Amino acid sequence: MLIRRETPADIDAIRTVTNLAFNNGPEAPLIDWLREDEGWIPALSLMEDNVLGHVVCTRGYIGDLPVLGLGPISVHPDHQRAGIGSALMHAVLGAAEARDEHAVILLGDPGYYSRFGFRLAAEFGITPPVDTWAPHFQARLFGEVPGGAFRYAEPFNRL
Repeated sequence: MLIRRETPADIDAIRTVTNLAFNNGPEAPLIDWLREDEGWIPALSLMEDNVLGHVVCTRGYIGDLPVLGLGPISVHPDHQRAGIGSALMHAVLGAAEARDEHAVILLGDPGYYSRFGFRLAAEFGITPPVDTWAPHFQARLFGEVPGGAFRYAEPFNRL
């Protein structure tokens, strides 16, 4: 399975797979908004070569410290549980660490994301933008990171 960077020719296919994965929720428009935001990091918008899955990390902050916010991650419903999501996660985390990023933050199922080294962000003193997210708000650190409030790239505020 090949994981590669998104290209402009992939945008429509990424939108399609994201809409399928999230039942036409707000995630596909979010990715479009993120592409236009200063927090967009092209090297961290990765996809499975046949556009059966996509993951993106964008610039977020803990206080003034730049970190990454992961998501959305999408896998075509007909191809879930086939290893695409895991391959995307390993690729984006490897790329983030290679870029010397401090941490990756996400909102998701702790039972799933713990296999990639994520722990509840509260263990590190990192708080979510919305208090009720705490049981699903997670962090993977690549070094020393101070505790504090996390904020996603601005387009997440539109949701």
